Amino acid sequence: MSKDRPEIDNKRLSASGYRFAVVVSRWNSSFTNRLRDGAAEALRTSGATDDAVEVFQVPGAFELPLACLEAAESGRFDAVIALGVVIRGDTPHFEYVAGQAAAGIMQAGLSTRVPVMFGVVTADTVEQAEARCSNDENNKGFEAAIAAIEMANLVREMAQEQGSKGNEKILSHVV
Repeated sequence: MSKDRPEIDNKRLSASGYRFAVVVSRWNSSFTNRLRDGAAEALRTSGATDDAVEVFQVPGAFELPLACLEAAESGRFDAVIALGVVIRGDTPHFEYVAGQAAAGIMQAGLSTRVPVMFGVVTADTVEQAEARCSNDENNKGFEAAIAAIEMANLVREMAQEQGSKGNEKILSHVV
């Protein structure tokens, strides 16, 4: 495991009982397929069953936000994982695609209150993309899935705490 990887809260790493949507860009598929496989490995090893994970493909990274929003709004998933690869070229296209994909993915999560993970590799070179989509502990699809599991657990835990306390939190701040 990478020494730079943050500490993981193991009590929030069970994928059992949760449903996940994995939205994958077909553009740069030699890389995105490895991100998808890394995410699947993380979900499987954390207890997700095959029927608890649905994979959706979109043409490119620019299309990720809409598909993520649809998945999150469906009410069928506890978390959504967006996977894509955008490699810088000679034109400003990179900035438009990467920036709008990031903003749209974030907005999908905020507007639906469903965790939507940003597993989009933005790289200056093919070599950088290769390193982030490798079949080892540096796979960003694996990392995005781990984050999705942790956030699904956290959101459920927070909702249960809020439900068990009712309006006590709100009232304690008013009085």
